[in-house]
Amino acid sequence: MQDNSYYYEPAQGHGLAHDPFNSIVGPRPIGWISSRSSDGILNLAPYSFFNAFNYIPPIIGFASIGHKDSLSNIEQTGEFVWNLATLPLAEAMNQSCATVAPEVDEFALAGLTALPSRQIDVPRVGESPVSFECRKTQIIQLQSAAGDALNTWLVLGEVIGVHIDRRLLVDGVYQTAAAEPILRGGGPADYFRVETGALFRMHRPG
Repeated sequence: MQDNSYYYEPAQGHGLAHDPFNSIVGPRPIGWISSRSSDGILNLAPYSFFNAFNYIPPIIGFASIGHKDSLSNIEQTGEFVWNLATLPLAEAMNQSCATVAPEVDEFALAGLTALPSRQIDVPRVGESPVSFECRKTQIIQLQSAAGDALNTWLVLGEVIGVHIDRRLLVDGVYQTAAAEPILRGGGPADYFRVETGALFRMHRPG
C-alpha cells in the first residue's frame, strides 16, 4: 500500500492553515460544567475536551487548559454538574464561554435557570434535558513525555445523580438523537449536531 499521508511532528509545527488535531479528534461532546466557589459564586463554562471514562461507577472528566474558575471551584468544594448542551441551548452555551471576571454569574449572563441539585450544593442548568451531579475523584496535572508539567488539568468526577427529561426515555431506552446534542468540531467555530437519520448499528462479534 502506498503511503499518501501528510506527516508532521507537533513539536515542530503542523504547517497547515489550522491545527488539525481538534478536527481529527472530533466531533467531541461538550463538557458544560457548572460549579460553585466556596464563597457561593456560581460558574458555568463549556469545555471541549470532555468524555466518559468509566461505567461502574460512572466517571466523567474534562480538561481545563489553564487554571480556570471551574477548576478552582472544584478544588475548593469537590463538586460539579455536567449539563448536556443541545441545539436549542447552543447560543446560551456559547454565551457562557465569555471571558469574564470570577464574580460574574454565567447562569445570569446566558439567561439560564440555576436549578438545585439533589445531592450536591451546585445547581444544574434547568433548561438542559440531562444533567449529571458529580463528586470529584481526581484532579491530575498533565505532563509531557519528557515529564514537564503542563498548564492543563484533567478533572475526573463520579456521577452520583442523573437527571433526564422523561420525553427522552422511550420504553426505558434513552433517545440520544432526540436530545439534539451538539458536539465540538475543529477550527475556531465548528460544531456538529446528532441527527436521527445518522444512526447505524453494529453488534459485537460472537
